[in-house]
This record gives sequence, structure tokens and C-alpha cells, in this order.
Amino acid sequence: MPRTVLIVDDERDVNDILASLVRAHDFEAIQRFEGATVMDDVRALQPDLILLDLMLPDRDGFEICEQLKRNRETNLIPVVMVTSLNDPHHRLTGVRVGANGYLTKPFTPHQLFEAIDAALTWRDEHASQGTTGEINFDVRSELTYLQQTNDMLADLYLHTPLTERQVKDLKQVVMEMGGNAIEWGHRKNAELTVRITYRIDPEKVTLIIKDQGPGFNPGQVPHAASDDDPIGHLDVRNELGIREGGFGIMLAKGLVDDFHYNESGNQVTLIKRFKQ
Repeated sequence: MPRTVLIVDDERDVNDILASLVRAHDFEAIQRFEGATVMDDVRALQPDLILLDLMLPDRDGFEICEQLKRNRETNLIPVVMVTSLNDPHHRLTGVRVGANGYLTKPFTPHQLFEAIDAALTWRDEHASQGTTGEINFDVRSELTYLQQTNDMLADLYLHTPLTERQVKDLKQVVMEMGGNAIEWGHRKNAELTVRITYRIDPEKVTLIIKDQGPGFNPGQVPHAASDDDPIGHLDVRNELGIREGGFGIMLAKGLVDDFHYNESGNQVTLIKRFKQ
């Protein structure tokens, strides 16, 4: 059976050219000229690849791609964006929403098939090797960047057996521990970076959050809540003039299966195991 390519572009000439090119290379072309039906079409037809225009009259192409990549039924279908938008901002947005390729008009047939081959190779590697691997993010010490990285991590979780509830829990854990690294480890120095390592094995997801600060004694954090005395730290924070809070570590411990700091206290490792 030939591989199918769903082409979504409202410019009929461009759509027809793309269809002719992919058919000449033994792909079956499915043509659509608007974005409204894309999600339904993808679920019904399960194409091997999507060529997606960004400037559709009825839907934003970035929005469509993000919706596809955040849905377990469709997130492994490669998406190559086909657009006249060539500035770095739009390319970065394409990466953020999970696009597998970014093809700028005008393009040559060679460039088209180079992008298609790379996207299909990505899909084949996932099918044959699974999702085992490791990704490292270096995040500027600002909560906005931490949130953006956390959204990207949430997309990666969809490639695992984690439930939606577990994904939500891990997003909260990253915000708590990443926020601690920014606020306490870096004292809100935006020039320092927080490193977030995402590692997936057959049985679990591991998250490692490391800051560049001096660290602390993990066995003695008087301004943070503990399992033995969940509210005793509030008096300490009041005496030190620190804002109310300090529940992040205890909360994170309750949302993961394993939680531990390194000896110097500037790196925390969080493990969530898959249900058998």
C-alpha cells in the first residue's frame, strides 16, 4: 500500500503542485483546502504524513499542529509546515508546537522530499525503537521560559503510557521544583540557566532539575514544609520575612514515586513509574 500524504493548503495551485509531486514519488495524495475538517480527516484517514499550510483562511496552522501533537491518537503523525513565513520567530513557533519540518515557499522538489524523508524517518524510528532516550533543556531563569519548557515536556509525555492525570501532576512538579531553582538556587538571576533533563525508560520517566546556585543541605530546610511537621516552617518563614509558602517540596514528593536531592542540594531527581 502506498503511503498517504494529507495536503492542507487553500491555494489550489500550490495544493495541486504538491499533490503532483508526491504522486510522482508513489505517495497517495489527499487534498484539503481548509483547516476546519483537518482533525476529523486525520482521525478518519490516519495519513502517514501531513503537509500543512500555516496561513489558512479559517484556522491557524500553528494551532492545528499543536492540537495534533497534543492528542494521543495523532501525535506520532509527522507534520511538515509549508509556508511563506520565513522569519526566526515563526520557525521557533513551529518547533514549539511540535512540527517535524518547516518548508518555506518557494521550494524545490528536492527540498520537499528532503523534508518528507526526514519526517518519515522520525516516525519510523519511533515505531521501531520506541521512545527511550534523553533530552536536556537549558532554561533561562524566568518563570515564562519555565512554563514554555513545561508545555513542551507535556507533549513528550504523550508518547508514554502516563495517564492525563499523571501528566498534569508532573507538570505541577516541574513548576514547583523549577520555580524553587529560580527563586532559591539562582535568587531570580535571569542570566543563570536551569537545566531540565527528561529521560524515558521502558518502566519510568525521570526528571532531573539542576540549578547553578551554591545548593543547600537537603536534610535541613527549615523554611520548607516536612512530612513530620507540615506547618512548623511557617513560623520560620515569618521570622525570616519570607513570603508564605514552602509546600512545594512536600507536594512534589507526593506526586512522584521517587524524589531525592544530590549531596550539594542543587539538583533534584524525580521519578514517575508507569503502571503495570
